[in-house]
Amino acid sequence: MKSFEFLSKKREEKPRNCGLTMVLDKGLGLETADSLMDISGEYVDYLKFGWGTSIVHEQDIIKAKVEMYSNHDITPYTGGTLFELAYKADKLEEFFAEAHNLGFPAIEISDGSTKISHEDKLECIRLAKDDGFEVLSEVGKKDPTLDKELTIDERISQMNDELDAGSSLIIVEAREGGKNIGIFDSAGKAKEDEIDVIVEEIDNKRILWEAPNKDQQVFFILKFGNTVNLGNISSDDITSLETLRRGLRGDTLGKI
Repeated sequence: MKSFEFLSKKREEKPRNCGLTMVLDKGLGLETADSLMDISGEYVDYLKFGWGTSIVHEQDIIKAKVEMYSNHDITPYTGGTLFELAYKADKLEEFFAEAHNLGFPAIEISDGSTKISHEDKLECIRLAKDDGFEVLSEVGKKDPTLDKELTIDERISQMNDELDAGSSLIIVEAREGGKNIGIFDSAGKAKEDEIDVIVEEIDNKRILWEAPNKDQQVFFILKFGNTVNLGNISSDDITSLETLRRGLRGDTLGKI
């Protein structure tokens, strides 16, 4: 039983269909991650091994972390940059085999750092699904200049195509900093008009909004409620976000 539980708003228990939280693992040690999940794992739904971090750590450590996260009913998955490296090197078959060997049930497919034709990206989503993975795909470019070339209609079209190809969730690119990219301006403020257009066309339950900063998390919770899906959450901010979702912090107290 939680302390002061009688004061807390209830949240849907896992496995959740909405109100998903995706946390970014930038290279946590096994014991640190395990301890963190013991206290906060019930609030995490997806755990991304950021960009290519899996390459620089020993296989047995990655495998142990994947197993540990899975034991907490969390879906661990490989970052999109790792997929892009494999695609660029023409090593997708080996990439899928290694991901299976390490125990990853899901992978992210993106084209944020490299040039991949839209049709090729869709085919990769289908191939990954056929190989037994859950696929989360990301729309947007990591270079702000290139990202600004994408119109809102193009983003929506790509999102729909990728859902049709088999992605379970569409991640809206915001990077780790959440500024001057995608749906955020140079100050990190959400472009609400663009967000409104997106949710008119795409089921919000199928969108994972990257929102690494507290003000962005507050914006989405106040706009869509505590069942909004949020990603790129720092491992240090798991509890903070959960208190925002439950109205246990001044920013959302009495507002949800």
